[in-house]
Amino acid sequence: MNVWAYAIISAIIVSIISLVGVFTIAISIKKLKKMVFYMISFSAGALLGDAFLHLIPHSIENGFYMNISFFILTGILAMFFIEKIIHWRHCHEPTCKSHPHPFAIMNLVGDVVHNLIDGLIIGASYLVNIPLGIATTLAVIFHEIPQEIGDFGVLIHGGFSKGKAIFYNFVTALSAILGVIIALIIGSKIESIAHFLIPFAAGSFIYIAASDLIPEMHKEQRFWRGLLQLTLIILGILVMFGVSFLE
Repeated sequence: MNVWAYAIISAIIVSIISLVGVFTIAISIKKLKKMVFYMISFSAGALLGDAFLHLIPHSIENGFYMNISFFILTGILAMFFIEKIIHWRHCHEPTCKSHPHPFAIMNLVGDVVHNLIDGLIIGASYLVNIPLGIATTLAVIFHEIPQEIGDFGVLIHGGFSKGKAIFYNFVTALSAILGVIIALIIGSKIESIAHFLIPFAAGSFIYIAASDLIPEMHKEQRFWRGLLQLTLIILGILVMFGVSFLE
């Protein structure tokens, strides 16, 4: 029951993060871009840290087998599929005239799938142990904050009112709770499900960090800002390393 409580509460917290759009309404685009600049660098480090310091080590603690590599690759390809086929991507730049966000409805569909997968990953992590679940939840939260700001911008640009944008963003985020429940129910009947979902999670986190977040950071060309980005990436990794002491 502790696992269920921790997992459900974690999913609820991740869902509540979708309401971050409320706090960005009064912030100018210039200030918002500066905030997101710091957030995506830190979240890239957190995702990579969780993948390489928690998820992959837990996947291979009983020995490294070829199927683990295939499960990691499956996670990478699944994220590619979501972005390419469903026309949804992790955009972390607020909407503006120079950076419009098309496909508002498709973004909602993709967001449901993405949050469902987040829930599956969180649930599977708690099936292994509670510290791993906490580490993975933190990695998801750090990434979701700039992501939800971008999603809020997508809906506003797509014609939604601010109230409806916040509402629909929150509704799609609730699919994370469904993902957690599915993972825990299946995990209680199929013990090996975590052996697939944990390396799958590592692959998806690596893809998001390497394919979405790092390219966003490359848009900034100034040297000193590049050093700041590197520092924040390392800080995100160190936070995930610190979480490992919970274990």
